Amino acid sequence: MQILVIEDDKRISDFLIKGLEENGHLVTLCKDAETVLDEFLTIQFDLIICDIMLPKMDGIQLVQTLRYKKIFTPILMLSALNTVQDKVSALDYGADDYITKPFHFDELLSRIKALTRRNQFRSQEVPENKLIFDDLEIDLDQYKVFVNHEETELSPREFKLLNYLIENIDKTVTRIQILNAVWGITFDNHTNVVDVYISYLRNKIEKNGTKYIHTVKGVGYMFKA
Repeated sequence: MQILVIEDDKRISDFLIKGLEENGHLVTLCKDAETVLDEFLTIQFDLIICDIMLPKMDGIQLVQTLRYKKIFTPILMLSALNTVQDKVSALDYGADDYITKPFHFDELLSRIKALTRRNQFRSQEVPENKLIFDDLEIDLDQYKVFVNHEETELSPREFKLLNYLIENIDKTVTRIQILNAVWGITFDNHTNVVDVYISYLRNKIEKNGTKYIHTVKGVGYMFKA
């Protein structure tokens, strides 16, 4: 697997490179976000491991920029920041997973394997790359959404949420299930981020009056077409 490591701390980058190469991975090191954007956008990596605390542009800004540029390589964030809000913010802006320093290398390897499995599974699901529901069209290959044939801009997190709801069409999904699938949070942290993002989605895909996302009172949400 080709992995891009973005880390400016030599001690940590040496530790990561040694461990990853010993486990058979090809590792490219970059020490700042600007170099990634200038030199590495055309290279296809299987995974990006990115520190949050980088010089100049930080890791969160870099993830936002990569997702804006339609680069959907799985991204695992590293950080000494370990509050729930820190994790939610990173996942919110497009990261796929988040691990706090210090960490056991075995845990890092397990998270890499999980991200790889998830990505391989997605890449095999290609029977239909376009979904159409009345005035709503979703292009899964291009990560684009159209309402009445006009493109509607969704953030990576909004697209992931919409995709998860559609995967469970006509089924009620709880807020905890959504937090787990879309944000990678496996416990109820009393955040209202799910409700906020459901509201964002409704405003974007239901603007012509067609209702797709239904509230199941006291439980969660259901996508119906």
